[in-house]
Amino acid sequence: MPTTQIVLILLLLGTVTISGLRFYRILAPVLRAPRSQPVEGAGERLAGVATDVGLHRRLFRKRYSGTLHAMMFCGFVVLFSAIIQSFGSGLIPGFSLEPIGGNSWIALAQDVFALVVIAALLMAAYQRAFLKPARFAGSNAADAWFIYVMVSGVVCTMLLENAFRLAEVGHASAWRPVSTGLATLLGLFSLDPATAARGAAAFYWAHICVVLGFLIYIPGSKHRHMFLAIPNIYLRSLLPKGAVSALTPQDKSAGVADIDQFSWKHKLDLVSCTECGRCQEACPAHAAGLPLSPKKVIMNLRDHMIARERGEERDVPLIGGVISKETLWACTSCRACIEVCPVRIEPMTKIIEMRRSLVEEGAVEPMLQDALTSLQRNGNSLGKPARQRAKWTKDLAFKIKDARKEEVDVLWFVGDFASFDPRVQAITVKVAQTLHECGVNFGILYEAEQNSGNDVRRVGEEVMFETLARQNIETLDACSFKRIMTTDPHSLNALRQEYRLFGKNYEVVHYTQLLAELIEAGTLSLVAETGRVVTYHDPCYLGRYNNGFDAPRQIIQRAGHRLHEMPRCRENSFCCGAGGGRIFMDDSKSVERPSESRIKEALALGDVDTFVVACPKDTVMYGAAVQALGVGDRITVRDMIDLVRPAARADA
Repeated sequence: MPTTQIVLILLLLGTVTISGLRFYRILAPVLRAPRSQPVEGAGERLAGVATDVGLHRRLFRKRYSGTLHAMMFCGFVVLFSAIIQSFGSGLIPGFSLEPIGGNSWIALAQDVFALVVIAALLMAAYQRAFLKPARFAGSNAADAWFIYVMVSGVVCTMLLENAFRLAEVGHASAWRPVSTGLATLLGLFSLDPATAARGAAAFYWAHICVVLGFLIYIPGSKHRHMFLAIPNIYLRSLLPKGAVSALTPQDKSAGVADIDQFSWKHKLDLVSCTECGRCQEACPAHAAGLPLSPKKVIMNLRDHMIARERGEERDVPLIGGVISKETLWACTSCRACIEVCPVRIEPMTKIIEMRRSLVEEGAVEPMLQDALTSLQRNGNSLGKPARQRAKWTKDLAFKIKDARKEEVDVLWFVGDFASFDPRVQAITVKVAQTLHECGVNFGILYEAEQNSGNDVRRVGEEVMFETLARQNIETLDACSFKRIMTTDPHSLNALRQEYRLFGKNYEVVHYTQLLAELIEAGTLSLVAETGRVVTYHDPCYLGRYNNGFDAPRQIIQRAGHRLHEMPRCRENSFCCGAGGGRIFMDDSKSVERPSESRIKEALALGDVDTFVVACPKDTVMYGAAVQALGVGDRITVRDMIDLVRPAARADA
């Protein structure tokens, strides 16, 4: 066996061993972690890999970063053929890709995509050195620069090896224009064939060593996502976006209080993180100056998990040590961090798991505790007696049906804020009047309605959520209706998504969908306004959670308004800051409340004087934001129902 072959085999075996051991140390906690549900839905999972990896769907939401990553990704796919050629020729005598185009189209692709990779590296270096996105803060910059150097080494050694081989034989290759150009430059030094051959051999071994060094380094780098991103995307949760994983009979306690309690998928998330910071950039709590960065939550959990694997940090508590309680309570559960992650990591679900543990210990934020106590006593979060839930109906000139006693087509699940908060009650009355004037056969549950439990669950109060849900289900199942309507996206999500946990599959619509249907059917004839420019805020639980993007926009258009979209809209909408129980918590430590940031974003559009919302909590949050900013003379918060002026009412 030739010496070259022996050396290459030894190097390869050594690299595989070292890299394998390094990967095992990283993945050992994942492999030992508790099992979760079986992995099903291969077709859907493969489709996700195709769009997220193959098409870079999420990465392209940031055009510059997405473009350079796509260039790098495509380049490495093509240049993998050069690596195969290098190792194949060294290990197998006579090995060559020439029969399938190794010296023609494959050679051309290698040269062209070598330049593509170099261009991507320059773009990446420019971004990190000069653009300096804030989302990169806290990431390992040295690791990134070292990877840039290694990738440059892989590409440049390949090109130089090819250039010296062309110089050795003394002729150009039309299929290798870049290598030929380099060979031409080498010709200026009057290299003889023997020297050129030695140069080719040197760069061959340099190429081999850089590739092997890269493989050894990768397991300890954030760039291991090169190997873990595809598995992590494939193994992602296929639960509906609006559902949270349920406790199982095997769970010894609610939530997670120790890193070892996280499931294998949670731990796979931790080691798959690219530290790109997209989650941090999208996080309303982080933007508000609260002590939460989804990126740092993942990084800190990962580092703690790896330290535990090395036998370190045994006495460091997960909650209050690795992750502070203030960090956990800062989350608004808006799901933006999950929506933007290119490799489908879920910081929010880990926060909810840890919140469950805090709730079980009784370590709840004081103001939140008051709301939970009210929920337990009264079935609502605002401390009101149940008998006052339908007090708002007294302002109506007609009697709303009691869905517990009469059959209805639409059962209106009103929700807490729409029922009790005086800032929202006027909107609730308008909705009732509009439905009545359109002849909709609807009713409500009066005092039998309880809080849907949506935010309760995201706070981590699993027992209370189940209690509320079962009480509502018992009430609903005793009624006769075709579908449920609600003005509250949080209630919409619980009724449509979370109640499936109890075997219920109600047809639940948001009131904007029902209004759009009535307009389309001609049942609701509008008096269209002209000339007004409005902007619209997508509520997290209507839009990002339940894909309710189109109906509100259709109503705005049919009402005669021109919609000026905010930069952050639809899936990328910015949270008002109320979700996840935050509306019940102290926000005095915020540098700038998310709702105030959002109003400023609307004002920056220049031509908008109306901020349209479709959620009771948004009415409260943005109304307060306009008042706090003192911009009531420049912009007005209006609910969607305020845009709907029925012709019958206008003529009256």
